Amino acid sequence: MTMHIKPSFYDFTLPQLEEFLTARGEKKFRASQLFKWVYAEQVRTPDNMTNLAKTFRASLPDLFNFELLKVISEKISKDGTRKYLFDVGEGMSVESVLIPGSGGRLTLCVSSEVGCNLACKFCFTGKQKLKKRLSAGEIVSQFYQIGLHLPEDQKITNIVFMGMGEPLDNPQAVFDSIDILTSDHGFSLSRKKITVSTSGIVPMIPLITKSGTRLAVSLNGSNDEVRSSVMPINKKWPINKLLEACSQHAEATKQKVTFEYVLLKGVTDKPEHAAELYNLTKKIPCKINIIPFNEHPDSGYLRPEDPTILKFQNKLINLGAQVLLRKTMGRDIYAACGQLTTLKNENKNKAISLN
Repeated sequence: MTMHIKPSFYDFTLPQLEEFLTARGEKKFRASQLFKWVYAEQVRTPDNMTNLAKTFRASLPDLFNFELLKVISEKISKDGTRKYLFDVGEGMSVESVLIPGSGGRLTLCVSSEVGCNLACKFCFTGKQKLKKRLSAGEIVSQFYQIGLHLPEDQKITNIVFMGMGEPLDNPQAVFDSIDILTSDHGFSLSRKKITVSTSGIVPMIPLITKSGTRLAVSLNGSNDEVRSSVMPINKKWPINKLLEACSQHAEATKQKVTFEYVLLKGVTDKPEHAAELYNLTKKIPCKINIIPFNEHPDSGYLRPEDPTILKFQNKLINLGAQVLLRKTMGRDIYAACGQLTTLKNENKNKAISLN
């Protein structure tokens, strides 16, 4: 006997849900009703969806799985950053990070894959080969589940696809999840509050343009030789191709591109690198986020000293670049940029069970 595996409700965009339901003889408007109950009202028990016909309500448990991803643990940094470990089945897990900011800003860094195939040398996730591409529902579930655990006076204001995995290596699920999160019938997040970060899969960048979200690019090298040494993807799509795509995105959207640049001691942190970086990006409407390297086991790289970091920043500013020195958040719990992994030895902090 074949066992029926119910699809996750959270995997469906609204048009996909409409198609799924109408194919089963239901009215199209039932899809938007369900979206409102599950996302806007956060009601996941069909019996409590009071304006639905009883027969339709009764059919829902057989049609969909309404279970969210289970939270295995929560780790809290001394700076207020929270890192969540999610069970995604088959012995696999992913991490998400909630980062507090000024003015009540709460940014959720979501993961799109378990591991990553791009093997950027400075990234802890890159040491963990790709094991699974997450579904749209598994991405949405990270946002949904963490939101449920926040105090009533707090809510997630921004989302960045900068967690585990390369978002453009899993485009269908990533952009479906964005459609779900921004639906007027659901969470109604603004697309301008969502940033998709890529290591530089150039042919896929127009998908970010089309989605109406913001583009961030992990540049991390001021010339092809250096970038190729730390980011193998540069050998396939070198800097000139990447910057051409970024320029086209900025022109189409009238929005600035964010270039992320990791400072690696003795590798990417010299004043001449700053000058090269400025010359590369000066014709593209952009801002540059400088990210001092966050250490992790066996990385082979070191974080530059503070005077070197400030010298690099000031060089860019004096040349005329818009620069932000990214404040390191969650470093003590391995939640900072480039530190996410689900390898066994990630760190020894005590987890706080939520489920």
